[in-house]
Parts: sequence; structure tokens; C-alpha cells
Amino acid sequence: MAFSCSSIITYKKDQLGFCAFPSSFPSSFFTDKKCNKTISKKIVSLVSPQKNKPNLSAVGSSKTPMTATEKILARACEKSEVKAGENAWINVDVLMINDITCPGVCGTFKREFGNTAKVWDREKIVVIPDHYIFTNDERAHRNVDTARDFCVEQDIKYFYDIQDRSNFRANPDYKGVCHVALAQEGHCRPGEVLLGTDSHTTSAGAFGQFATGVGNTDAAFILGTGKILLKVPATLRFVLDGEMPNYLLAKDLILNIIGEISMSGATYKTMEFVGTTIESLTMEERMTLCNMVVEAGGKNGIVAADRTTYKYLEDKTSTPYEPIFSDEKARFQAEYRFDVSELEPLVAKPHSPDNRALARECNNVKIDRVYIGSCTGGKTEDFMAAAKVFLAGGKTVKVPTFLVPATQKVWMDLYTLEVPGSGGKTCSQIFEEAGCDPPASPSCAACMGGPKDTYGRLNEPKQVCVSTTNRNFPGRMGHIEGHVYLASPYTAAASALTGFVTDPRKFL
Repeated sequence: MAFSCSSIITYKKDQLGFCAFPSSFPSSFFTDKKCNKTISKKIVSLVSPQKNKPNLSAVGSSKTPMTATEKILARACEKSEVKAGENAWINVDVLMINDITCPGVCGTFKREFGNTAKVWDREKIVVIPDHYIFTNDERAHRNVDTARDFCVEQDIKYFYDIQDRSNFRANPDYKGVCHVALAQEGHCRPGEVLLGTDSHTTSAGAFGQFATGVGNTDAAFILGTGKILLKVPATLRFVLDGEMPNYLLAKDLILNIIGEISMSGATYKTMEFVGTTIESLTMEERMTLCNMVVEAGGKNGIVAADRTTYKYLEDKTSTPYEPIFSDEKARFQAEYRFDVSELEPLVAKPHSPDNRALARECNNVKIDRVYIGSCTGGKTEDFMAAAKVFLAGGKTVKVPTFLVPATQKVWMDLYTLEVPGSGGKTCSQIFEEAGCDPPASPSCAACMGGPKDTYGRLNEPKQVCVSTTNRNFPGRMGHIEGHVYLASPYTAAASALTGFVTDPRKFL
């Protein structure tokens, strides 16, 4: 593994788009003026006609080179430039709220703005039930009921409701895990600001936008004003070059980075990912990478938009967007370089995501179960990867193996998409032959513990689980004495076949 760091670096990248308001434009909290001037590098989905005129900030030229995050925030606060450490009032493009936070958010909103107050924009708010859904816990049900009442009252356009928990397919509006659903439903767009009441909202940075989590009070303020006061983060640049070995996934890359810089190594910093390896990653793999920047303390993660991004968005949004990139001479606080071809499959041992270890060095750790799911490891490509290992292994699992698709779409993919090299088999067929549990209803399930009847939850002390989730703190997946090893879908599947933490190269 190659690693180096420098205090100030430059990023050479062609600038394809840049927008911000001129410095003379007022930027106070009460300003809500728009400028109609737009740049030429505007991208609009070709799938459906544009219904409204683009509502994009025009940009004045800045003499100071900026990072992508600085430029996005400059656009969002209607200034020609911002600097790291500066406080700025940011105009929010999308606010996401989930089921467990909605009662607190809407309660605070009504207390501060009044019982008859209306949200700032009913079409820029996305409410997604996903955390504690398939449970008999009445308090969890009440969360969704409260969210539903608020969305009906406010006429929220994007509320992905669920009412029949006995059969999730009977709920056409229900999606599943918020971070994956946001991408699939076209709410993630380059150059925008997306905030959500969940720390892993950083996933959306994979689309070249500023995305981060906020608390209930901040979310309530955004509901009423469409604005938030943010400190502009400094940017750390992570350069990953080299051909990706066929036994590694993005989960290995981010576990390596977190292990390198520690859980506090990027505190309130932007983690920007560049390099030939990053350019080769699919959108879902980029989402995995950005998803876990918060595990290093990061404010947000970001990957520059490119053809892979635009292709993914073609059938998902007709809203115009403007990609934004770091300037050639932008100043970064530090640079970290990795030769991906030299990396090996990794795990994060209990009880911290930065407790990095080689999977092969943990092959004496006996496990009790495997869990494949969550916003981090429950996407279609994650299950395809796991199926690839089960297919190559030609064996049945030695421990209970729980499969939780992130969304309804992912669940359908498991039953309809053929796994390459399988002779026409789907993931679900391969999983059944391997002796896994049938794919569960899409949700966060045991990723954050939840009520005791939550599917896949660790309810007994000392249980050891290899999981594709994002955190392994004590009690995170249930019992406080549980032991969770974070791993890629490759490593999780390989471990299921042996009953021990296993390097996937044993089967790949």
C-alpha cells in the first residue's frame, strides 16, 4: 500500500462547469432573489421533456481557485466564492427526512414556526420511512403515522408511504432505505445541496453534490426557510490509482482509508475522491465509498460527476443540473495516495470502523452469522457480488445468512436479473441453493438494531457477525455484547461459506 501526505496540493482537472453569484449580490438570510444567467454546460435528462425553466444560479468569475465543495456552497449561498472555515447561509436543494426523525422534526417546526405554518417548498422535501418498519412495535408504527399526517397536511410531493407491513409489495409508494431510494428516484443531482436527517446522507456525494446529515432542529429550520447556516469545510483529497483487483470492492477501499486516517482523521472535512480507480467505479460503488466518510468524521464525501454519473441519471430525472468540479489550482488541506492494486480484502474488527485488519489474518475468528444489507451493502451490485462468491464456492453456508435488500427495486432485481456466468440463474436462486435465508422485506432492518423483533438483529450476547453495514459499535446491531466485523459483500459471502472470517480469494 502506497501512502503519502502533503499539506497543500493542486488538483489538475478540466473545468467543465462553474457557477456562483457575483460578489455584489446580497447574501443575507432573507435574500431569495434568483439570477437567470446560466452557463452553457447545462445537462438535462433526455428521457422526459423539461416541464419548467431551469432554476439554476448564475456564476460570476472568481479569482480564487476553489474545490468542488467550495464551489457548490458558493453557488448555494449566492456568492462568487467562499473559503474553508467561513460561515455561510446555504440554500438547500433537497431535504430528506426518515421515519425515526420525522416526529421530532415536524414537532420542532410547528413549535417554532406555528401550527399553521407551511413548509418552504413541498417539492423539495422527501420523506422516506425505512428504519423501523417491519416490526410489531407500536411506537415504531406511530413514527410512520406521524410522518404520514404531516405529509398530508403539508401536501408533500415525495412521501414514500407504507401502510400494509404484512406485504411490502402491496405498497407501490414504499421504497426502502433512504440513501439508495434517493438515488434511484432521481433526487441526487450534480452540483446541488442535499441534506438529510441521517448521518449517511453523505452517500449522495457520489453524484458530485454536497450531501451531509443534519439534526432534527436544523432540519426543522430548513423546513421553514429552505436555508441552513454551514461552515465551509476544508477538503482532503484521496487519490486512488491502479486497476481494481477482482477480489476487492469499494467497501475495502473505504475501510482502508478509515483505517489509515482514523475515525477522527477527517473531522468536519470534505473527503474528495479522485484517480483512475475512482473513475472505473460504478455509481453504486461510489455510493459505498461516500456513504462511510462519516465514519472518519467527514462532513461530506464527493466524487466528480462524469459519464458514469450522467448515464445513471438518464432515466431518473428531468430536472436540469450543472456539474461542478475542483479548480486546477484549488487548495487542499492534505492529499493521500493509494495504489489500489496492492490492497488486500479487509475487515473492521469490533468495535470501531477504523479497527482495520486483513481478512486473511482473522481466519481463526469463528462467526455465528452473516448479514448482507443496509445502505452500504444492500444494493443490487452488493448482492451480485455475494452471489458470485456463492456460485464460485459451490457450497452451502455454515451459518445463518441474512439478506436484506435496500429497496423494492433491489428486491426485484434479486429475482429477475441473471448473475453473469451463472448459466441464467438469478441471485435469489443462487442464495437458495447456498442455504441462505430468503431475501427479507427491504428496509434498514438490523443495521441500527431496532426493536427486538427486527429481522437479523443480534439478540444474544457474544454473537459474532460479519456484516456489510457501516458501523460496529457496541450495541449497534442489537445486543451490546455483540461483535460485528464490517466487510465487503465478497468477504461476507466467503465467511458464510466457512463459518469463519474468510478472505474471498479462497473462492474467487
